Amino acid sequence: MTQEITVHGTVAEGFEAVREAFAAHVAGEREDYEGQLCAYVHGRRVVDLWAGEGVDGDRLYGVFSSTKGAAHLVVALLVQDGTLELDRKVTYYWPEFAAEGKGSLTLRDLLAHRAGLVGTDTGFSAAELADDRAIAERLADQRPFWRPGTAFGYHALVIGALTGEVVRRATGRTLQEVYEERVRAPYGLDFHLGLPAAQDSRFRSTLPMLPTAEQQALLDALPSGPHTLPAIAFNRHAAEPTDLAALPNDPLVRAKGPASVGGVASARGLAGMYAAVISEADGKAPLLKEDTVAEFGQLHSVGYDLVARAHKSYGLGFQATADTWHPFLGAGTIGHSGASGSQGFADPRGGLAYGYTRRRFAFPGGAAPENDRLAAAVHRAALAAS
Repeated sequence: MTQEITVHGTVAEGFEAVREAFAAHVAGEREDYEGQLCAYVHGRRVVDLWAGEGVDGDRLYGVFSSTKGAAHLVVALLVQDGTLELDRKVTYYWPEFAAEGKGSLTLRDLLAHRAGLVGTDTGFSAAELADDRAIAERLADQRPFWRPGTAFGYHALVIGALTGEVVRRATGRTLQEVYEERVRAPYGLDFHLGLPAAQDSRFRSTLPMLPTAEQQALLDALPSGPHTLPAIAFNRHAAEPTDLAALPNDPLVRAKGPASVGGVASARGLAGMYAAVISEADGKAPLLKEDTVAEFGQLHSVGYDLVARAHKSYGLGFQATADTWHPFLGAGTIGHSGASGSQGFADPRGGLAYGYTRRRFAFPGGAAPENDRLAAAVHRAALAAS
C-alpha cells in the first residue's frame, strides 16, 4: 500500500487553489517524493508549502542551473552600478580571453550564450568543475566551437565561470563574494553559492532520475556521441564523465558554489531572491531598477540552440521564462530552471516571484513538468487577488 504524502505549510487567503494543485501533484508522485513551493506577490509571501518525509521549509536542495539566476543577478547589479558595461568587449576586463579568435566578443553576447565556449576539447576533472577560476583559465585558451556571436548554445556547466571571471577582473572579488555581500546576507536568503560547513547538515542529497521504460527509450534516442556539442557541454566526453545528478552531492561543489550549477537553496530562498529583485522588502528598495530588469529580460538569443538541439530563448544570463516555459507570464519575466526540476522566476509586470525545489531528478531534466501547473495556479490566484 502506498503511503500518502502530507502537504505542510501555509497559503494566504485567496491562494487555497495553489495548495490544492500542490496536493494533487504530490498525490501522483512516488512515495519518496520531497519538494517545496514558495511564492511572493509584491513582496508578500503568499505560498509556503512542502511535502515529504523529514522535509520542512528550511531544507536545502541542489538547484543546479537555477544557480545561474543568482549569478547573473550579480552581473545585473554591477551593470546597474556602472562597474560593468554590456557592450564592452570581454577582453577589456579579461585580456587573456582574446586567444583563439575570441577577442571581439562582448559581455552582452557572453551572457546570451553566444561565445561558443560550452566546454573544452578534453573535458574537465571533477575538481575543476567545482572551481570557477579553474574553468575560466581553461576556457581562456580554448578555441570556440562556433564563431563567437554568430549562433548560440547553452553553456550549461561554464557560463557562470565565464561571467564570474569578468566580475572578478572588474571588482577584485569573486562573483560568490559579491552575491553573499549584496544579496544573500542582507536579505537572509536560504540560497547559497558556497554552503557554509555549519549549514551542511540541512542539505538533502539529490536522488537520480528513475525514468519509466518509455521515458528511458526517449533518453536513449538523444544524441550520445562522445564528441557532440551536447556531450562537450555536459562534460560527458571527459576521462571521468560527469554524473550531473551527483554534482551537488560532492561536498567540494557545495562548499565552492560554482556559479553555473553549484547553488544550494530552499524554495523560500529561490522565491525570496526573486522577490527582492522586483519588490520592496523589509524597507529595502528592489535590488534592480525597472530598466535593468527590462534589459536583462529582453530576448537576446531566440531560435535553434546548438547544444539543446531545440528551440530555446535567453535574455542576459537568464532564461526567457515566459517564452521557454510558461507563456502565461508577463513579457520580460526573468528566471532560471535547474536540471533536477527546480525553478525560480520574477514576473515584474505581475509582481510575482516563484520558487520550487525537489529532491529527485524529474524527467526530462530542466524545470519539472509540475511547474506548469503550479506556476499557473499561483499566477491565477495572484491575478484574482490584484
